[in-house]
Amino acid sequence: MAFLVLIALAAAVPGLLADGSPTASDISQTLRPPGADHPLGTDANGRDVYTRIVHGARPSLLTGIGATALALVCGTLLGLLAALGGRVADEAVMRLADTVLALPSLLLALLILGVTGPGTVGTLYAIAVYSIPLYARLVRVQTLAIRHSGYIEAARSLGLREPVIVLRHILPNAFGPLLVLATIEVGTAIVAVSSLSYLGFGPQPPAPEWGAMLGGGRDYFGIAWWVAVFPGLAITATVLSTVVTGRWLQRRLEGRPT
Repeated sequence: MAFLVLIALAAAVPGLLADGSPTASDISQTLRPPGADHPLGTDANGRDVYTRIVHGARPSLLTGIGATALALVCGTLLGLLAALGGRVADEAVMRLADTVLALPSLLLALLILGVTGPGTVGTLYAIAVYSIPLYARLVRVQTLAIRHSGYIEAARSLGLREPVIVLRHILPNAFGPLLVLATIEVGTAIVAVSSLSYLGFGPQPPAPEWGAMLGGGRDYFGIAWWVAVFPGLAITATVLSTVVTGRWLQRRLEGRPT
């Protein structure tokens, strides 16, 4: 949890943790190992790796959170449509979800990026699209489980309209499981962002981004391991932190000891 707070701080105010420029090059400092002047070393262009990792937290984290938020909203709407829209709507939404889930996620993302082009926005859309079915299925299951419960029938007998019932009763009951899934999926989305950036489809150089830094350092791993290792550690630690936080929320919601 503390590490996530630190990453959030780096994404919100990177200058507070690293006041240098992440794109400033110094050829005289090329591939310097970690030391007093450069705690995590420098890359092939003489840029400080620590500064680039700190500033790279923003695109990695915001793209991951943005993709998760977009998938959550779209998936919730589709899940409600499937559960409340009748048999035809249910079949259409679920078969569409099955089709998306049947495709390899990386292949689907690359297909979308082939249409939108590389960059942060295209990456966000690509990751959101293949995550939508997860939320749609969860909301559908939650809605079907409570739509015929006693308090829902009582609300209908009192004359409450269906949109009001959805907002007051169905969505609050689905909020807990959705929050757990979204927290865990943020980590998955960050891995996807880094993977696409590693392949060259994310933010373009010289913009700092963890996956792009990892990709740029692979050619120098034998002589300058720090260029790739430290961005990789940042990705790993962030993903593990989100998963641990998600599991902690799940235990809290289920009433198990934490």
